[in-house]
Amino acid sequence: MDRKAQERAPIYEALEKFGKMRVVPFDVPGHKRGRGNPELAKLLGEKCVGMDVNSMKPLDNLCHPVSVIRDAEKLAADAFGAAHAFLMVGGTTSAVQSMVMSVVKAGEKIILPRNVHRSVVGALVLCGAVPVYVNPECDAQLGIPLGMSLSQLKDTIARHPEAKAILVNNPTYYGICSDLRSIVKLAHEHGMLVIADEAHGTHFYFGEGLPVSAMAAGADMAAVSMHKSGGSLTQSSLLLAGERVNGDHVRQIINLTQTTSASYLLLSSLDISRRNLALRGREAFADVIELADYAREEINDIGGYYAYSKELVNGDSIFDFDRTKLSVHTLDIGLAGIEVYDILRDEYDIQIEFGDLGNILAYLSIGDRKRDVERLVSAMSEIKRLYSKDKTGLMENEYIAPDVAVTPQFAFYAKKRSLPIEETEGMICSEFVMCYPPGIPILAPGERVTKKILDYIRYAKEKGCQMTGTEDAKIERLNVLEIKP
Repeated sequence: MDRKAQERAPIYEALEKFGKMRVVPFDVPGHKRGRGNPELAKLLGEKCVGMDVNSMKPLDNLCHPVSVIRDAEKLAADAFGAAHAFLMVGGTTSAVQSMVMSVVKAGEKIILPRNVHRSVVGALVLCGAVPVYVNPECDAQLGIPLGMSLSQLKDTIARHPEAKAILVNNPTYYGICSDLRSIVKLAHEHGMLVIADEAHGTHFYFGEGLPVSAMAAGADMAAVSMHKSGGSLTQSSLLLAGERVNGDHVRQIINLTQTTSASYLLLSSLDISRRNLALRGREAFADVIELADYAREEINDIGGYYAYSKELVNGDSIFDFDRTKLSVHTLDIGLAGIEVYDILRDEYDIQIEFGDLGNILAYLSIGDRKRDVERLVSAMSEIKRLYSKDKTGLMENEYIAPDVAVTPQFAFYAKKRSLPIEETEGMICSEFVMCYPPGIPILAPGERVTKKILDYIRYAKEKGCQMTGTEDAKIERLNVLEIKP
């Protein structure tokens, strides 16, 4: 990485220069630097609305960058050790979908774990590729899906040698990492590309003592959520690619779905955040790791909770652990993770990232302070004292292997009917059902509805999980195929 070059922020610099000019705006956006919407200008500030401008020659164009955006992408590629980098303003969902559609097309197979984000299955709906799932192992104590086992992957490749690519979650929401280097080596030996959903691993590129990043492991593409641990604005992301990938083709795929009216607020935030990480990321993430380790020690001292870390590593399905992730198992105090999540928010004004049936995740990054962590620990100690109960009857947050009947695309576009959800057992689902966050489908289009899944959905709703994905907002009805293949 060229540290001197990383001191630049070309998009931000161009916006600063543009802001000093007396340009009369007869273009979009229609608020005309905030003058047409004074309430918005008051809320966001004149500086912000003044930078909300349209693509023009001095500021380049994200669909076909030739100047400042192109320069910013080259700096991002250098900072992340990639051959190509693409600035994304449709969130990491857009990056993931562009990544998938760049490596597989209709009828081609892609190997992937089933505990993927909904954006991956959404990409399969759009492009018509065929998923081949490697069911992840599940930790018996924590009830969480783990990483991709190398032995299972070898068996899957042997059964599907015609697959074009392998997708890996690295890390998972809980901080679990797979043996990415070995997966890449195995895939390349069989002529397959490796793409990584690295939404929660931006910091891997800049911290010490952290799991290997996708680009350093030799992966061919990675979707990196800069707005999560990287500090940029919500909805801004990066798509990285290696030497094996045709960058011009990837740009064409991106332009199929990404907006032609890119927000310069998002673009400049990516530019500034990349500079910040390149220059100061190593020190910043060392502090985050120290803070997370401190929080784990304090939470485990409370008793009942289990804040887990690298002691889980088994060399395969848990090859490494992201120590910045403050993941905590809650069932031993008699509360589901979502119940602890709700109590923290409603009673203590603490908003954590998510709670599932057995765990919570407090997301730590470069903006967190020790006194805030101490407030979280104190609240969790009080919750145990006030709300803990016998754990009998609590459901484990287990992984349920899917019964895939048809492809996601076929199911999504096939003739369907809406039924009360309790009447759908044995039918084939044509839409998504998931808790958000983390956005991993319980049911995806093309999968058969089972009693176990229905029991899981019913229990999750009772516990207060935020269910999404169906046309019916109350998740009382489900769209299913008219036939039973």
